[in-house]
Amino acid sequence: MALSRQIKERAIRAGFFTTAFTSIFVLALILFFLFKEGLPIFDVYPIKKFLFGTEWYPTADPPDFGIFPLLVGSILVTVASSAIAIPLGVMTAIYLAEIASHRVRSIVKPMVELLAALPSVVIGFFGMVVFAPFLQNWLDVATGLNLFNAAVMLAFMSVPTICSISEDAIYGVPNELKEASLALGATHWETIFKVVLPASLSGISTGVILGMSRAIGETMVVLMVAGGAGLIPESIFDPVRPMPASIAAEMAEAPFQGDHYYALFATGIVLFLFTLLFNVLADYIAEKHKQVGAATL
Repeated sequence: MALSRQIKERAIRAGFFTTAFTSIFVLALILFFLFKEGLPIFDVYPIKKFLFGTEWYPTADPPDFGIFPLLVGSILVTVASSAIAIPLGVMTAIYLAEIASHRVRSIVKPMVELLAALPSVVIGFFGMVVFAPFLQNWLDVATGLNLFNAAVMLAFMSVPTICSISEDAIYGVPNELKEASLALGATHWETIFKVVLPASLSGISTGVILGMSRAIGETMVVLMVAGGAGLIPESIFDPVRPMPASIAAEMAEAPFQGDHYYALFATGIVLFLFTLLFNVLADYIAEKHKQVGAATL
């Protein structure tokens, strides 16, 4: 009996190890292919000019592969969508976990989670057909396909993830902490902001990381609603072309293993490093909040 149990445990351990190793191996293969196809562009085009050049004309003679406007567009869209999605998602989570009645929570939470199941093309289509004309007519801007439209649509995609995970983290705070705070004379709002939120910051940070990770690398939405202009925007209502949109729009037209082809893969490398930096920073913040929450407890 004991031998049979040991064999089962070893088989389960081997299965988990194989799954984890396969994931890492596949990721390593993707990175190898990405760098293999992207680095050759730097043999014919200076890396400094590639990163900080302001002109992207891959079909010109000679071509220009400056991705600085694309990089700025990606950063601005991510920051703008974060400014919308994080407060909205976290405040909705606080309402569902601490304020809403059980009946309201049972109705609203599934509806919020259902939003996460919407395909990105549907959200992009809504932004292009409905929200863009609204912006153009209401704000009297040159085009409704701009940075602000892309930020709102990406925030719309990120809010369900941020809200769902944050709400679970807040709802999981032990009742003893809340009761102790209330027993000491704190109000409901003081208990939420001084006890519940510090205790759940790690889970909230995880929700923010996952929600914004989806926004950073999103392709279809920014391709449809960002405007596609490879220029540095002067206002939030100017069209932009984030890096994922440029890769998706031009890869099918780039000659195989030509300079344009290699430049698009090099853009993918920059996007990968950008998302990696964001995730490392976000993990550091989450770990710091986890330590703060533990100290508070």
